[in-house]
Amino acid sequence: MSALTKETSPVPAPQPVDKVPVRSGDRRGEGVVLNVFSHGFLAVWALLIVLPLLWLVLSSFKTDAQIGASAFGWPQHWSLDVFTRAWDKGIGDYFLNTVIVLVFSVPLTMLFGSMAAYVLARYQFWGNRLLYYFFVAGAMFPVFLALVPLFFMVKRLDMLNTYQGLILVYVAYSLPFTVFFMHAFFRTLPSAVFEAAILDGASHSRTFFQVMLPMAKPGLLSVGIFNTLGQWNQFILPTVLMQPQSGDDPERYVLTQGLIQLQQQQGYATDLPVLFAGVTIAMVPMLVVYLSFQRQVQAGLTSATLK
Repeated sequence: MSALTKETSPVPAPQPVDKVPVRSGDRRGEGVVLNVFSHGFLAVWALLIVLPLLWLVLSSFKTDAQIGASAFGWPQHWSLDVFTRAWDKGIGDYFLNTVIVLVFSVPLTMLFGSMAAYVLARYQFWGNRLLYYFFVAGAMFPVFLALVPLFFMVKRLDMLNTYQGLILVYVAYSLPFTVFFMHAFFRTLPSAVFEAAILDGASHSRTFFQVMLPMAKPGLLSVGIFNTLGQWNQFILPTVLMQPQSGDDPERYVLTQGLIQLQQQQGYATDLPVLFAGVTIAMVPMLVVYLSFQRQVQAGLTSATLK
């Protein structure tokens, strides 16, 4: 009986195994190593970009003898005469032609691209996804494969070596990326504003231009900068489409073509400072545009993911 009435001692519960604490010093050390690596990589990347640009600008102020003696030497005389010579040798005309084309091509690209992206993002209809993938496929299609049919198409329209021909081609060439970018941006905009405008009696066009388009300003600015940079630096399309077709046909070369023409016209009488000055003139406007709007570009790229 004593054995039956004897209380049984409870079985002790297993004790949880204590986790090994992570030392704050280890985390701090990993963060320092990561910061050093990332900052070092960015510093090297910046040097790879800044040094060639600096070398290019400094070479514009040298003479042929100084460039041949020491490519990395410091200019002995600072004068802007070389930029005047480059401008008079045709860079001014090439610059003007490029500006004329971009003044029309970039706004038209933004207008048509944003309208197409808005419809594809906000309205559901049969073939919506098919049209969207059609635009996306255009962004992945190499332009080199379309040069021959594009040339004959523009020729049949009698638009070779014309501003309007190159403007239309630039618009068509830039539409796929614009539609792809703005489609994702329009989908992030709140639907309540769109529905409120429709309920208030606003038409679809008024809703787009007065309500939705101003809300998409960060995305428009970002993709507009990208289109400006891409069309300003375009070479293969103007080379094919902006060639004189006869002896009486004037030359309407853009900057990328003009720099090649300037180099070929020199022949054996090389004038390297003029070439460097021409490249500097072609480069500085895009640097100013990007540096002036870099914050807006970053805001436009990140706002779609933060909404």
